[in-house]
Amino acid sequence: MSTKAALKIVPRKHAARGHAHHGWLKTFHTFSFASYYDPAFSAWGPLRVINEDRVDAGTGFGTHQHREFEIWSYIVDGELEHKDSMGNLEIIRRGDIQMTSAGTGIAHSEYNRNPKQDVHFLQIWGLPSTRGLSPKYYNRRCSDADKRDQLVKVVAPADSEGVSDERDAEGPAPVHASLSMYASILSPKSSVKHTLAASTTKAYVHAIMRSGYRGPTVAASDKFEDGGARVQLNGGLMLEEGDGAFVTVVGGTDSAAREVELRNVGERDAEFLLFEMSD
Repeated sequence: MSTKAALKIVPRKHAARGHAHHGWLKTFHTFSFASYYDPAFSAWGPLRVINEDRVDAGTGFGTHQHREFEIWSYIVDGELEHKDSMGNLEIIRRGDIQMTSAGTGIAHSEYNRNPKQDVHFLQIWGLPSTRGLSPKYYNRRCSDADKRDQLVKVVAPADSEGVSDERDAEGPAPVHASLSMYASILSPKSSVKHTLAASTTKAYVHAIMRSGYRGPTVAASDKFEDGGARVQLNGGLMLEEGDGAFVTVVGGTDSAAREVELRNVGERDAEFLLFEMSD
């Protein structure tokens, strides 16, 4: 089997995602969420939610409850106030990854206190491998320079090497699931390669809408003169901003057969996330 044939790749196009425009909130849903429901897209392994949100200045999500989910935010632009029932109150900004292990239950709010600037972030939920955990809060930081033309592991299983249980620490944020998340900012013509672990059964790539909001009916070529950022996956599938790709390991035991390559074939920086997981 060839290197590429060992991985089954299926696109999740920007326009096919769930979408809602509430005035103060513009959001895209990779998986079923709120009023968007599609039984074909309910989860991917332990990955349950990828919402790409834009929240207007001076607005946000009021206090609400969660339980039995691992919930984290990846800030793209702007700033977001996180306040929760554990006593945490923090403003998170670009480069921050804020992780909440909801466990037996927490309440929190997420609000854009900035009076002038919208906040753009991804909120991601994972299903925990163990139920009934005590709620925990973590904050990690990864700068643009750290992510430049390389993959940086920013979320990793709590029991894996190099992962700290401290609230604030270096390295990946801990998640109680068989799931890791990597982040990268690729310069034009640059590429990165990543070999999926032997235990990995699935992966997902998400190209962040870094260049600006684009509704589901608007083509990238109409929104951006240069078409926006474009990333090519394993020499084939082209991902525009907002696109994603499901990756399934279907064969191959050597490392070359499990290699993922992402190349920036556009004219501007491309920011993306890579999720790696086992069932």
